[in-house]
Amino acid sequence: METATHSDALSRFGFALSDPTRARILLSLRTGPNYPSELAETIGVSRQILSNHLACLRGCGLVVAVPEGRRSRYELADPRIGHALDDLVGLVLAVDPACCPAADTDGCC
Repeated sequence: METATHSDALSRFGFALSDPTRARILLSLRTGPNYPSELAETIGVSRQILSNHLACLRGCGLVVAVPEGRRSRYELADPRIGHALDDLVGLVLAVDPACCPAADTDGCC
């Protein structure tokens, strides 16, 4: 049985993955927690851009910030998110680029 809650959760997850930067953040965090400065360097974006995307992912309920002294590390909010990402990465899709273009959006959840 599908509920509005399920639909909302899937919409947020899909929205988060629709942005290449947010997708890279989630894929990076599936291997374990990380700090914003290291994530920014790994992903190749500024700390400000990363911060904006992390705020969006927190708002979507996909990542959490764990305080560690003066720093915070980020991790997936639930280990099942990592499993879902692993499953999605394992899929091979036949995509018609004219129908489903890769878009770089700056929107947020």
